[in-house]
Amino acid sequence: MTDITRQSAQPVSGQSVQENRTQRLIYLVDDDTVQAGMLASQIGYFGYSVRVFHALADMRIAVENELPDAILMDIIFPEGKMAGAETIAEMRQTSLANVPVLFLSVNDGPLCRLQAVRAGGQGYFAKPVDVAAMTDALDRLLFDVTPEEYHVLIVDDSRIQSQVNALYLNKAGMKTVIVTDPFQALPTLKEFNAELILMDVYMPDCSGLELARMIRQIEAYISIPIVFLSSETDRDRQLEAMGLGGDDFLVKPIKPDHLVAAVKSRIERYRGLRALMLRDGLTGLFNHTTTKERLIQEVARAERLKTPLSFAIIDLDCFKSVNDTYGHPAGDRVLKSLAQLLVRRLRSSDIVGRYGGEEFAVILPNTPPTEAATLMDGLRKSFENIHYRASGVEFSTTFSCGVSSYPLSPTPAALTAVADRALYTAKGNGRNQVCL
Repeated sequence: MTDITRQSAQPVSGQSVQENRTQRLIYLVDDDTVQAGMLASQIGYFGYSVRVFHALADMRIAVENELPDAILMDIIFPEGKMAGAETIAEMRQTSLANVPVLFLSVNDGPLCRLQAVRAGGQGYFAKPVDVAAMTDALDRLLFDVTPEEYHVLIVDDSRIQSQVNALYLNKAGMKTVIVTDPFQALPTLKEFNAELILMDVYMPDCSGLELARMIRQIEAYISIPIVFLSSETDRDRQLEAMGLGGDDFLVKPIKPDHLVAAVKSRIERYRGLRALMLRDGLTGLFNHTTTKERLIQEVARAERLKTPLSFAIIDLDCFKSVNDTYGHPAGDRVLKSLAQLLVRRLRSSDIVGRYGGEEFAVILPNTPPTEAATLMDGLRKSFENIHYRASGVEFSTTFSCGVSSYPLSPTPAALTAVADRALYTAKGNGRNQVCL
């Protein structure tokens, strides 16, 4: 039996146990010692703890002592051509009733796949295993994707009414920020990533209609839903409000469940549309524009809270040669693999974006520069050990990284420029390194 744990820097401050994938224990059962060791290492680089067994009997004993979070099971063993599936089917009746199992085998035929299905397998991977696809499957099985809470900005000069509405929305799992001075709405939007603005129509000094027009004149806020909440019952006035930038008009008093339903449905549609605009189609990461916007927000937050902030730019080394040598599909797999590595190994509060063709950006809130550089270097070491296959040929690749930090670089533009210079220094010094 062999223990393989991830090789990386210590998690940055604030990382929760749930986000630390080394807490997820995987049993890999395969009598091929060489391939098992290589596969365990590869999965370990994505952040999982992997324990390797070369005999079915050893795995049985281990299960009695410690139940894994998932099992990767070969099909063929000396005990028989279907021994792996048969063992899992038997153990499903007792100890492994609720443990996810992914099967792997050199045999990709329908009979093996059928046995795996009958044994309760949730996945089947033909050898040589596509590690990125396997870790994708493990993530889907082991991590419940909890939707991010909805963000609602409430703009109403009545603090009591604002607090009542906020209470209703908070009970429904939404995060709210209250602004009673309409002139503070725009500064608040710079820091609070609002997905909907719930706004009163009649406010002193600046009406809701005027504020809506001000908001709509700023490109970054054109698509944010604005829902007016007012006692106004005149339909012409309501239509006028809609024509000046509103998306919906709710009449006070409104039942709490109606308010929650209206806000939720608007935000869900907004998220669907924004996903098309904010995300990179290949990797699923934030695109360049969104990453820059999030950097502006995080710098403003770091300034307000007096906390450190680090920013990293990553560039794949000699990526053109990967596309030229192995083909663009192989290059796409490399890009997706790096995206998966970054997302899985960083905190949920960290922000990862695809900055360009083969460039990625990472925003690390509340992280000092030396800690950020150590973290990125750990990711670099893991990435260079990940292997890919194309047309029967195995290859690996590397990345270079430049890191900057706030407040040494006090603005988003300075953070970007300094990280970019550090990246070019890393490239000039021989690539495959992190420069702070």
